[in-house]
Amino acid sequence: MIKPFEIIETIKMIQEENLDIRTITMGISLRDCCDSSGKKSRDKIYDKITKQAKNLVKTGEDIEKEYGIPIINKRISVTPISIIAESSDEEDYVKYAQTLDRAAEAVGVNFIGGFSALVHKGYTSGDKRLINSIPEALSQTKKVCSSVNVASTKAGINMNAISEMGHIIKKAALLTAESGGIACAKLVVFANAPEDNPFMAGAFHGVGESECVISVGVSGPGAVKSALEKVRGGDFEMVSETIKKTAFKITRIGQLVAREASARLGVSFGIVDLSLAPTPAIGDSVAHILEEMGLEKCGTHGTTAALALLNDAVKKGGVMASSFVGGLSGAFIPVSEDAGMIDAVQKGALSLDKLEAMTCVCSVGLDMIVVPGNTSAETIAAVIADEAAIGVINNKTTAVRIIPAPGKDVGDIVEFGGLLGQGPVMKTNPFKSGEFIKRGGRIPAPLCSLRN
Repeated sequence: MIKPFEIIETIKMIQEENLDIRTITMGISLRDCCDSSGKKSRDKIYDKITKQAKNLVKTGEDIEKEYGIPIINKRISVTPISIIAESSDEEDYVKYAQTLDRAAEAVGVNFIGGFSALVHKGYTSGDKRLINSIPEALSQTKKVCSSVNVASTKAGINMNAISEMGHIIKKAALLTAESGGIACAKLVVFANAPEDNPFMAGAFHGVGESECVISVGVSGPGAVKSALEKVRGGDFEMVSETIKKTAFKITRIGQLVAREASARLGVSFGIVDLSLAPTPAIGDSVAHILEEMGLEKCGTHGTTAALALLNDAVKKGGVMASSFVGGLSGAFIPVSEDAGMIDAVQKGALSLDKLEAMTCVCSVGLDMIVVPGNTSAETIAAVIADEAAIGVINNKTTAVRIIPAPGKDVGDIVEFGGLLGQGPVMKTNPFKSGEFIKRGGRIPAPLCSLRN
């Protein structure tokens, strides 16, 4: 039984604290769209997506109106295209990306994810073709997002793939130089990529998923900060309990929307991802939550401990609210999408090295990091390798979404617009990593992978 004060509390969280459903994401299996003819395969893909998702946007809008809960994005994720296109006679997979873009436009979603490859242990011919197609694919489409999984705890780290991704990212940035290298904002390089993530740009529909599922990503940094304001001066046990209770309430809202959407669309309910995903809007910042705990500025000493507490408490509260919590679930720290993070970088409190330390305890990794346009492909690869190592050793998901903004240098600001916000260009280490990256091969899986 929902009590009146809980309804009032939820309304306040929505109206005053930026609580929203960040995304309803429909995952669609394309495994039955394989064909030796690339054209036939793409026709099947377009037809299936437009059929399955034809009512997705309207359903989201109807739920939003009926329940008064803002639903910011409606999205689609599909089976990694490297798997689907591999059976075809195509050498270049850009046309597949264009098909996804047309389908996304036809059904009215914000983004479609799954122009992806899983190469944590090695490449297939389809993986190689897809990765080589990424720069042109992302520069020639508006709604397509791409991801590449280059490492896992069970397999180790594919350093050949990491080296190649450094060059792919550089090329993608140059092809969209007029917009600050925005193609790179639609590309994520993962370690331990989850198969049920509803958030872009890393979403894809895993091969172990159902034919079609609905998953929801909830966000509420403002609601968590507001709750902490009421317990100022309390000890960390009180801080943790407060975050857990708030995360519970947020997750219950997400589960309500997910189950309602799945019932109306006649597809399976997947998961609720309860990640605290910030936006550039004032009052919707993860950095400000950390500062509410007593830090003068996000990035100062103590920031990693504060983030660890936040991430853990969010997960504990969420799993009490839903039996199907998945995706990433925790706290995101994308620099350009968080007003508090942007301010911390501009004031010198937050560096790339500190962000890397924070990724050891957060939900993802180095997200929406803008670096100078002259940053080498080898340095970018080395940044990815460091994040992959953190994920592999700690048996967690880590990722890198990095933008070497053409023509920009440290201190410049790159405007992306919308939820992507604006990114301050951050300093990288001036010393080279090229000889390390050139070694290639695979870094073996750690001892902790032997759990069978």
